[in-house]
Amino acid sequence: MTQEQERKPGPGALRDHAVGRPFPTSFDASRLPSARSVPALGVGPAPEGGTGRIGIALMGLGDFTLRTVLPELMHSERCALAALVSGNREKALQVAAAYGLPDNAVYDYDGFDAIAEDERVDAVYNVLPNGLHADWTVRAFAAGKHVLCEKPMANTAEECLRMISARDEAGKALMIAYRAHFEPHNQRAIALIREGALGELRTIVSDHHRILDLSDSRDVWRADLGLAGGGALPDLGIYGLNAACYLTGHAPEEVFARISTHREDPRFSEVEDQTAIQLRFPGGVLCTLTTSYSAAGVNTAAAFGTEGSFFMQPATSYRGNTLTLRKGGKTEAIDAGDGAIQFPRQFDHFAAAILDGTELLTPAEMGLRDMRLIEAIYASAREGRPLSLNPDGTVRGP
Repeated sequence: MTQEQERKPGPGALRDHAVGRPFPTSFDASRLPSARSVPALGVGPAPEGGTGRIGIALMGLGDFTLRTVLPELMHSERCALAALVSGNREKALQVAAAYGLPDNAVYDYDGFDAIAEDERVDAVYNVLPNGLHADWTVRAFAAGKHVLCEKPMANTAEECLRMISARDEAGKALMIAYRAHFEPHNQRAIALIREGALGELRTIVSDHHRILDLSDSRDVWRADLGLAGGGALPDLGIYGLNAACYLTGHAPEEVFARISTHREDPRFSEVEDQTAIQLRFPGGVLCTLTTSYSAAGVNTAAAFGTEGSFFMQPATSYRGNTLTLRKGGKTEAIDAGDGAIQFPRQFDHFAAAILDGTELLTPAEMGLRDMRLIEAIYASAREGRPLSLNPDGTVRGP
């Protein structure tokens, strides 16, 4: 039996509920900021003409939260760091002190529900492993909080639907953290296509690869099917999948996928390694995506039209993304701005949806669609044939 045939966690699975882990092996806790250097509540003065800000509780203090989310949240104009949620209280108190939070703004998982009474917290950013997104998002809604949830939205479309039902019952916002939608080079790439700079769009190619390293504590949960929901596809391939949709402006009509995994490699006893995907979009646009956990770092996207093309390398990194336009025999490097701004832009957009009623650019329905597409990719690889798709990502009947 292979994962391509049946995707089940193995006997060595990690605990499938939230626990507090030590600082990641690659993170130097001594480099946490001094509270004196952090603006009060994580933000500076309210923006001119602004309508307030929301308080966010960060749930999960892994490497991504510590190294990227927390520092970038400090640059948001409409969101403030209000609380931390972690099963490792010692670590959480150390981080809270560094960012100027009082001890009573630190919650553990057992006592999380008490956050319902904390008026400082308007929303929860769920940065837990994928397999914990659904349960803890539902609990956040039960506590009366809005939710920003990391991608992928959950492990299954069924879990996504449960999250959406909880959102609707609570009457709160649920946004999926597809940060590339707020990244300047990706925004410019979308504009180039919409403006017709490439002529008629014909083909998109995107590749996302990196080496999964189980000696690094950051990667251990990614090899656990119960926590990760899959391998490179939901972790990395989702960037190319989501990009293909926002670049074309559509969901695909057909998918055909192949998966290749060396099961003797201990990294892949439960999750898949390499996936190659072909998508057909309305109008005949074709897309090729590849992703893996066994190839050196690759992060690219390219689009080809009847009059020109562009190439991005890296395409969806936290910063340093590039965009090169080729048209009429000329090559132009487009500097769209600092890619790191994608994080504060994402936070501010989330706040605008809550405070101003702005329509979410990356709503839960997008996360649900992408999870359905991922399930269709696994099904196509398992069945060895192309599958026709509905606009919502579900597979069409025979």
